[in-house]
Amino acid sequence: MVNDALPRSLDADRSDRWRRAAYDDEELARALLEGGIAGPVTSHDRHNVRWKIKRLVAGEPDLLFGMSGLGRPADEVLALVAAEAGFDPDPLLRDEPVPIDPDRVLTACRAAGDRLAESARRGDRVLLATGHPAGLLLLYLSVGELLAQAGATLLRPGDGLSWRELDRHREIRYFHSVAALTDRASALHTHRADPMERMLEEARPDLVFADHGLAGAAIEAGIETISIADINDPALVVAKADGRTDVVIVMDDNVRPGDYWPCFQAIASRFP
Repeated sequence: MVNDALPRSLDADRSDRWRRAAYDDEELARALLEGGIAGPVTSHDRHNVRWKIKRLVAGEPDLLFGMSGLGRPADEVLALVAAEAGFDPDPLLRDEPVPIDPDRVLTACRAAGDRLAESARRGDRVLLATGHPAGLLLLYLSVGELLAQAGATLLRPGDGLSWRELDRHREIRYFHSVAALTDRASALHTHRADPMERMLEEARPDLVFADHGLAGAAIEAGIETISIADINDPALVVAKADGRTDVVIVMDDNVRPGDYWPCFQAIASRFP
């Protein structure tokens, strides 16, 4: 169980915007646009989004995020992602930017906040993990602090578990309450599901909040999961459409860590 505050050095790096406060929707939406988390132009254009969807439909493991049964036609997957993000699903559009509606990001974050606050109230066992430590770590850490203060138990299964992969070191390490895959020297960006599969061999949480294959593996295991997905990572959106998960926050998942403060505020607003 983790109930202490964030380490002093990390806490000192947070601006007041990372401390729960009252913000109106207009201010939060504007901040999402300024940070590139949402807006008319984000990190991935339509060509990239369509290419990733085709790879998902073809069954490439890197796009499946550890989940089975995601078979849908490409145009249908595009329409699902468009409905979550708020862009035009016209399959004839090829290279244009793919916008993300900031209001939909805030709505999804508040839905996540409702479910996280419920887990805290019940004293649930919650597991936090990210395959995007360079972007999302501060958001997960701050949500973890909220959860612990409100009564949830934060799990750390597999902490320090190591193995070799293609003759390279791999190790699960926790940044306070958040799991990430490392090579022992650096935290890694990963789509892989097997780190979460290894964690779930040690513990079965009541709720997982994660992204990429770390979320997909939990969904595949039948664990209730809240996830974050970029517009070019469609697997989690398809899983939601299939009724396997309820809350997916679709937004740019790799901007500067400090710019995710509006997401934190939207989540925190649902805690008592």
